[in-house]
Amino acid sequence: MSAYNRKAYHAGMVGFGVSGFCAISAGVIVSLLRDRYSFTYSLTGTLVSRMNIGSMIATLIAGILPARIGERATALTLVSGTAAGYLIMALTGNPALLLLAFLLAGIAKGCAANKCTVLVGSNTGDRPRAMNLMNACYALGALACPFLISFLRRFGEQAPMLGVACAGVALWLVFWAAGLPGKPAASAKAREGYAFLKSGAFWLLTLLLFCQNGAEYTVNGWVVTYYKNEQILSGALAAYVVTVQWLFTLIARLLIAFFLRDRNPYKALTVMGLCLTVLYALLIRLNSALPAVAALGLFSFAMAGVYPMAVALVGRMLSSASVGVLLSLAGTGGIVFPWLVGVVADAAGLRAGMAVNLLPCAGIFILSFILLRRAAGANR
Repeated sequence: MSAYNRKAYHAGMVGFGVSGFCAISAGVIVSLLRDRYSFTYSLTGTLVSRMNIGSMIATLIAGILPARIGERATALTLVSGTAAGYLIMALTGNPALLLLAFLLAGIAKGCAANKCTVLVGSNTGDRPRAMNLMNACYALGALACPFLISFLRRFGEQAPMLGVACAGVALWLVFWAAGLPGKPAASAKAREGYAFLKSGAFWLLTLLLFCQNGAEYTVNGWVVTYYKNEQILSGALAAYVVTVQWLFTLIARLLIAFFLRDRNPYKALTVMGLCLTVLYALLIRLNSALPAVAALGLFSFAMAGVYPMAVALVGRMLSSASVGVLLSLAGTGGIVFPWLVGVVADAAGLRAGMAVNLLPCAGIFILSFILLRRAAGANR
């Protein structure tokens, strides 16, 4: 690996770790904002969805814009949304401005996901392992989230948002130092094709990631509010379920990267899809703290490998353009399902709203099974 390759690879790892902290903070912060300003479930769900709208927009723009202004300018412009968004959250409770703030934070999140995926995936000889390690860095950042947010709360109600805004500045500096290329030459623009759009496997993986985004972002955005509302956990203690969730995620991704690298990734995805569907169905039926938190941890363990494994299966089609299309379309799952949870919760209660998330969980299993059968047919 050349010096540039190493620099880009490590920047992708560090950037995704910082992005994990910033992105997962939103689930805790939206709960703090709801408590402070007495927002409805619908508005709370809309805020979570608005962040995912921003992420979807950014992953698409981050795949197209570099051909015009370059990778460096694209990354530095879009990731600045983290600092700007969380600063707005610290300064106001106005719903319109908060919708803008979550949109900006989502744009930064989507850009970071795109650029880190390309930086790591394009500068390694072992893509499945690298994708799991990169996502383990994300989990590590997410794991630190509740501890840092709890620490920052000692300094005032606005301190957690200001702290994440500072982390957003650090994220900007990572991309500034990553050595990303400037504006490309015309010949470089022409070389980046769109042949991946003709691949059936690409679209099945996109749909699978649509379900994965819906299931994971719904849990990330709603689980703290759900446990507090159902009195499964109370007060600040509820925020620490994020620790359990991301600890299990981190362990699973490290195990996959180093020890459990299945020779048939489609089979592994199918098993994960079945397990996480059963575990989520169990999770929303439990009322006691310890069993409910244990079910959440196991659900997170089962979910952990879905995203990195699906992205790695894109294989030779991996580029800024393909990742842009893949993650932007898949990101709509993270918009639709958190919003649906809020709508159903206002109509029939939060427990009924959370049951909506069974749909994308089952979708992961079904689509993984279809991919497994396609792969088996191709090998005959």
